[in-house]
Amino acid sequence: MKLAHKDQALLDGREGAGAQFAMELLVQFAEAVGAPELIDTESVHVDGCIYKGQASLDFVEAFVQRKGKVRVPTTLNTGSINLCAPHGYFGPSDLKAASTRLMLAYAELGGQPTFTCAPYQTIYRPRFGQQIAWGESNAIVFANSVIGARTNRYGDFLDLCCAMTGRVPYYGLHLVENRRAQIAVEVDVDVSAMDRQVLCVVVGHIVGKQCGNRIPAIIGLPASLTDDDLKALGAVAASAGSVALFHVVGRTPEAKTLDEACQNVRPQEVITIGEREFEDTLRHLSTVDDGSPLRAVSLGTPHYSLQEFEQLLPMLKAPRAAVDVYISTGRQVFSELQSLGMVAPLEAWGVTLIVDACTYNSPSMREGAGPVMTNSGKWAYYAPNNLGIETAFGSTAECVVSAQAGRVVRL
Repeated sequence: MKLAHKDQALLDGREGAGAQFAMELLVQFAEAVGAPELIDTESVHVDGCIYKGQASLDFVEAFVQRKGKVRVPTTLNTGSINLCAPHGYFGPSDLKAASTRLMLAYAELGGQPTFTCAPYQTIYRPRFGQQIAWGESNAIVFANSVIGARTNRYGDFLDLCCAMTGRVPYYGLHLVENRRAQIAVEVDVDVSAMDRQVLCVVVGHIVGKQCGNRIPAIIGLPASLTDDDLKALGAVAASAGSVALFHVVGRTPEAKTLDEACQNVRPQEVITIGEREFEDTLRHLSTVDDGSPLRAVSLGTPHYSLQEFEQLLPMLKAPRAAVDVYISTGRQVFSELQSLGMVAPLEAWGVTLIVDACTYNSPSMREGAGPVMTNSGKWAYYAPNNLGIETAFGSTAECVVSAQAGRVVRL
């Protein structure tokens, strides 16, 4: 692999021990994936803020001890605890201490304490064509697909190495020719009267299962889909499969036409999503029957945007929720909610706002029995294994009326 002068300087330790350690690891990775060189990255999103054992903390502490600092704007992913309201933590005390230290250690290295899985909702949203190094599956797929930035799936630890060096291996989705759609996915259902988010979650789930890590070009979705709709699609596609980039023909920036999405190469395969496939997938997103009593409702996986809160508030009419309702969001959106006076009416209806964390990977829900309902395909996919609970998936409106009734209600 060809190293630039600045890469060699980092590798030789001329920029400090932290940068040297990061470059040693980054070079080994780049050689393993066959990258011919390293290029500058304009931003990094670090995924590893969730405590997963002592190794999580040991790695970041190694950089703290070496007095390392990030060299590019670096946002931080959700952690295992809400640092703004640590009383809303319902796990073991030793895990709380380790989780807190992990999150603060990343901030010591110069990471911005965003603690959100949706860095694209912050001031650090990248631009089309920017070379970035992002971790967190939904952030990766959103940046690639909806924005048109360039990143591979950078996992825990490697993303921090990119931040400490400001460099990234030049391979994979950083190259335009590797962003070509390989599969055409035709949505052959009546979408005219369908809830857009439910539509996107089901399509995303099927795309994840059918495409794996191959790049799909999706045909037949409305051009009016919002960023939040596409966020929902990408999040579950990246969870149910390992999709890092999708194209929606007529909507996403690299897919004005199918030919553009495929770079004028015939797709390897055509997949059709018909009514039967759609209904089967929708049914299997829930593990409990309609009418089942609920323990709670959880929204905001990925983190809720300001626009989603604005759409939700008019739905929150009397009576207030009969079960706990949790909504996870980022610090920047929470600050906007406060300035707009939206926090009080949410809490009055029974909403608990979770900041810095997410309910499916942190102990932020109160103890209780029964299934949890969600409008998130990603939450529905992960929660049964992560939390060992039953789930019900539905639209936002169904989640609201179900929260009021205390049981799963369909509209």
